[in-house]
Amino acid sequence: MKILFITDLYPIKETEKTTPKTLLNFVKEWQNAGHQVDVIKPNFILNSFLRGKPFYKSGQYGNVYNINYWTPFWFVRPLSKKYDLIIAHMPSGILYADKLGLPFIAGIHHSDLQVLTNPLYKFHFKKRIKTALNNAKAIACRSYVIKEKLLKLFPEFENKTFVAPSGIDEKIIIPPANYPKFEGKNIKILTCANFIKRKNIDKLIKACKEFESFELTVIGDGRLSKKLEKLDKNVKFTGRLKLEEVYAKMRESDIFILPSVDETFGMVYLEAMASGCITVCTKDDGIAGIIKNNENGFLTEPTIEGIKKTLTHIKSLDKNSLKAIHTNTFNTIKNLTSAQCAEDYLQQIFKIS
Repeated sequence: MKILFITDLYPIKETEKTTPKTLLNFVKEWQNAGHQVDVIKPNFILNSFLRGKPFYKSGQYGNVYNINYWTPFWFVRPLSKKYDLIIAHMPSGILYADKLGLPFIAGIHHSDLQVLTNPLYKFHFKKRIKTALNNAKAIACRSYVIKEKLLKLFPEFENKTFVAPSGIDEKIIIPPANYPKFEGKNIKILTCANFIKRKNIDKLIKACKEFESFELTVIGDGRLSKKLEKLDKNVKFTGRLKLEEVYAKMRESDIFILPSVDETFGMVYLEAMASGCITVCTKDDGIAGIIKNNENGFLTEPTIEGIKKTLTHIKSLDKNSLKAIHTNTFNTIKNLTSAQCAEDYLQQIFKIS
């Protein structure tokens, strides 16, 4: 099958540090399954600079065609090839695809919800995005939370909307027999993120500071580094680590918690689950819906008191309860490989369209 994928959330070079590879992973898995995939990256230049993304001249880069715009995609040239399926992600991709006048699938991220609700965007983009979603054959929401929020805005899209989560490399999944056992003197807690406000690392540090038996390790860096390091001298800050080093830290840790807000999905939670951590995410955010409270992980309020309450509850669990969480974690994560999620994405499209 010939697939055209349209999005600006796509690294032209895999060495890019500021562009997530979640959508690239879908494309790779479809290619591995024998599909031919071309990518168009419609880049709104002003937005690119505001977000600190690498800038590339318009042109072909492997299977990716980068095209720069000063205006938000009012004029789109017709396609030179025919495709069996067109999938567009992010507001720029969706607006570009709609301008083609061809059937397409719209992939919804947190950014799309911002465009639909934030007054800064509503005036110029809301009507265009809503028109594009009306025209889309199907709508793929990147998480259960995003689907729920979208349908509250537009319940009329119910019958053509589905969830398209990301998956992980099955090679990093470890069996329950190798999971951390909560057997050390201290409970090892880990978090990993860019140090920006919405990740709420400061609240996590303040919450953990009140527990003598907690040993908190923080992976990452960013503009808030110095401020965070001053909050508690007992916290271990590793800086940014290579992916394999992150996995190694996860396999050594008992609990992974990231109380961030406004997440589209959050691959790091899946990686923590695959590594055997008791995993905690924010209630009604990120991968809530995949993580089910008290079943295969925990959901927390993104406040100091909320985090303390959640960690206190986990600390009180007996070995049988922890074993049940670990078993459910493994049963969840083994069905969320990148190959399986990519195949499920296409199958959901075929069911609807």
